[in-house]
Amino acid sequence: MKNLCNKKIILTGGGTVGSVSPLLAVYDELRLRGDYDFLWIGSRDGLEKEIIARESIDFVGISSGKLRRYFSFQNFIDIFKIFFGFLESIFIIIKGKPDLIMSAGSFVSVPLVWAGWILRVPVLIHQLDARPGLANKLMARVAKKISLTFEKSLNDYGTKAVWTGNPIRKSFLDKNLNVLEIKKELKLNLDLPLILVVGGGTGSKKINEIIISIVPNLIERAEIVHVTGKNRLEKKVSFKVPLKVPFQKYHQYEFLDADLMAKYLFVADLIISRAGMGFLSELAYLKKASIIIPMPNSHQEDNAQILSDHKAALVLHEKEIDKNILYQEIIKILENDDLRHDLEKNIGGAIKCGEEAVNNIIKIIEEIII
Repeated sequence: MKNLCNKKIILTGGGTVGSVSPLLAVYDELRLRGDYDFLWIGSRDGLEKEIIARESIDFVGISSGKLRRYFSFQNFIDIFKIFFGFLESIFIIIKGKPDLIMSAGSFVSVPLVWAGWILRVPVLIHQLDARPGLANKLMARVAKKISLTFEKSLNDYGTKAVWTGNPIRKSFLDKNLNVLEIKKELKLNLDLPLILVVGGGTGSKKINEIIISIVPNLIERAEIVHVTGKNRLEKKVSFKVPLKVPFQKYHQYEFLDADLMAKYLFVADLIISRAGMGFLSELAYLKKASIIIPMPNSHQEDNAQILSDHKAALVLHEKEIDKNILYQEIIKILENDDLRHDLEKNIGGAIKCGEEAVNNIIKIIEEIII
């Protein structure tokens, strides 16, 4: 193998956990394969700053703006933010002299990627979702290669594109874990099925409210771990209906780190979540029965549709659900073993992900920078 010493890679993305997860999966593998130096460029106040703080990666925040496809006075303000982010990126690249810039989307990456192109730094873009976003469309024009989660995205990006699948973090790759041991470690009930509810990195107010409203009935049949999202933790949860079983069967968290999330996912019998592709890939790799509630009017609806087409998850639309509908669907899956097993089987084949995807992207990176 050619010398990999002192190769410098800038990883960039943020705003949501979605654009962060695949980059961290690549980072996990690269640091085992060679002597790489990493720098993460994100927004100054985004969720990614907290996530990267838990990793051994240097983080620099830059000015970040968003180009909206509708009229907004904020667009005029954000133009200046993007310009300042571009200037900051120029100085960062000149000082750091990276061998590669890699992004998985988000608007904070756009000025950095374009600055990298001007300074002749190769760029690799990962198209995470089924629907290409505006940020990736802007960056794809100057990218050397574009890796794809879905084969259908080859039509969106042409000859630069490579269908790799979506990488997921090493925390989720070990399928030889012992469910009983993990449940004991996490102090979970050994006799009840576990429902894991994840409303996305920023949380969903409606999903959170519905889940809390049906907890008194749900915990008669299952244990619930509820990840509410950033700044959405309900510290004082009150129930109008008296609980018939111990309240300890409902556990609420604002955020779970990758290792803890992997453990809860591994032992969960049913997942209720948004349709961010990073999280859906983890569900597919672990073959988990799921109820998916995509974010309305977003790329998540396209992601969810792919699962629906493969009969790989039960997809519900937020505008159409209430507590009665969600409760009935949860019970239907919990009580129907055949349905649950079909969902587990089908989601495993719906998304190309895992070690194969990581290796495919690493191969592209080595071809670019060696």
